[in-house]
Amino acid sequence: MNYKQKQRIEQLTESTLIIGADIAKSKHVARAQDFRGIELGKRLVFDNTRAGLTKLMHWIRTLMVEHGKDHALVGIEPTGHYWLPMAEFLRKEGVPVVVVNPLHVKRSKELDDNSPTKNDIKDARVIAQLVKDGRYSEPNLPTGVYAELRVGMVQRDRLNQDLNRVKGRIHNWLDRYFPEYTSVFKDWEGKASLMILNTCPLPREVIKTGTEAIVTLWKTEIKRAVGIKRANKLMQVARESIGLSTGIEFARHEIRMLLEQYDILCKQMEILMEAVQELLQQIPGSTEMMTIPGVGLVTVAGFLAEVGDLKGYEHGQQIIKLAGLNLKENSSGKHKGQSRISKRGRPRLRALLFKTVLVMVAKNREFKAIHQYLITRHGNPLKKKQSIVALCGKLIRILFTIGSKQTPYDAEQVLGVVRQEQLQEAA
Repeated sequence: MNYKQKQRIEQLTESTLIIGADIAKSKHVARAQDFRGIELGKRLVFDNTRAGLTKLMHWIRTLMVEHGKDHALVGIEPTGHYWLPMAEFLRKEGVPVVVVNPLHVKRSKELDDNSPTKNDIKDARVIAQLVKDGRYSEPNLPTGVYAELRVGMVQRDRLNQDLNRVKGRIHNWLDRYFPEYTSVFKDWEGKASLMILNTCPLPREVIKTGTEAIVTLWKTEIKRAVGIKRANKLMQVARESIGLSTGIEFARHEIRMLLEQYDILCKQMEILMEAVQELLQQIPGSTEMMTIPGVGLVTVAGFLAEVGDLKGYEHGQQIIKLAGLNLKENSSGKHKGQSRISKRGRPRLRALLFKTVLVMVAKNREFKAIHQYLITRHGNPLKKKQSIVALCGKLIRILFTIGSKQTPYDAEQVLGVVRQEQLQEAA
C-alpha cells in the first residue's frame, strides 16, 4: 500500500457515506455503502438532467440522515465526457467527487461474486468498493481562467486536426490534377501560390491566363520574391502536366471549396490564439515561462491548460506523475525488466511536452548540451528517445519553478553545478 492510498483510507470514517455511480449518456446508477463496505439503502437510477441530479442529492441527504453520516464522497468511473456535468453539479452542492481507474473496475468486478457479469448496477457497487479501499484519485477540474484556457486549447487541437485534414485533401487534389505544382511552389500555403490556386488552379487555366497576367496578379499583393522566372516555370510545368483532364468542372468546384475551408479555419485559429494570449496575460508567471528558449505561447498555454493553477502543487514531481512520465518497473525474482514511463497521466500534456523538447534539444543551448551528454556518457548512456523523455521531466520542473516563483529563465540554474561538472568531464 502506498502513502497516498493510506491517506485516502484514513479519510474515510464511520461518518462517511460512500457513493459509487456508474455513468452513462442518459441514465446513471448509484449505490451507497459505509466505510466497511456494507450497502446502505436501495440503489438509485436517475437521469442525466437537473431533475435527475437533484434527485441524487435528495437521495444522498436522506441516507446521511437515516444512517447518521455527516459527509459523503461520490466515486465515479470517468466514461468519456458524460461525467463532467454531474461532477460540477455535485461540486457546487459541496459533495466531493473522486474518480476510479476504468481498468481497476474491469479487473476487480469478479471479487464479490466470482462472475464476469457486467452491468450498470454491479459496476456502481464495484466503484464504491474501490473508493472504500482508497483506490481513487481526485480529478483535476480547473476553474476560472484555467477552465477557459483548457477549453480554448482543446478547441485549438480540434481546429488543428481539421486544418491538417483540409491540407491533406488539397495535397490529394494537386496530386490528381496538377502533380507538378509543388515543383514550382515548395510551400503551397505561400501567398503567391494561394493566389494561383484561387484564380487558375488547373494547368489549362494557367496556360490560358498567360505569363504576363500571372505576374501582374502577383504584383497587386506581393512586391518582391516572385516574378517572371517563377511565372515562366509555372507555365512550363503546366504545358507538360500529366494531371487528369476529366471531371474538370467539379475539380474546380472541389478546390474552391477546400480553399474556402482552409481560409475559414486559419482565421478561426488566429482569433482563438489571440483570445488565448489575452487569457495568459491574466496568469502570474506565464510571461516568465515564455522566456525559456524554445518555449512559446502554445507550449505555455497548453501546459497551464492541462495542469491548472500551479499553487495546487507542492513540487514538480506531482506534475511529472500527472503527465504519466513517472517510471514503472517490471521485475520478478532474478528477472530485471526495463523501466518505462507509466503513461497513466494526461496524454495531451505528455504529447505537448515531448514535441516541445524535440524543438528545445535543437534550439535551447542548455537542453542540447544535456541531451548530448545523456546519449553519449560512458555509464548508462540513454537512447535518444529516452533522453527526450528524461528532458520532459526537467522541462516540467523548470516550468513549475519559473511559474511559481515568477522569475525569468536562468541558464546557469538550469544546468546547475553538478551537471556543469559532468558536461566538462565529458568534453
